[in-house]
Amino acid sequence: MTKDKLKAFVILSILLAVVGLVLLFNSVNFGTSLAESWLSAKGGSDTSWFQIRARGNINNFLAAGSIFLVIGLTTTIFMTYKLLTIKE
Repeated sequence: MTKDKLKAFVILSILLAVVGLVLLFNSVNFGTSLAESWLSAKGGSDTSWFQIRARGNINNFLAAGSIFLVIGLTTTIFMTYKLLTIKE
């Protein structure tokens, strides 16, 4: 791989890590918003069902954010190492 391709890949992996951070830090807002839209679409529901739905959505965003962050950081570190050790 050339240095230009590696630099582009590093930028892409940094963006992936940033998306992961956004999902992690805003998981409560995103999960609650999805649960509220589910509740309004359904027309009403029991409080316990709303809490179950909200917790499930929050956990989904936490899992997705964690996966994106780990993949983004790992790829960034590896590609930066390759970028520093490549001889061109």
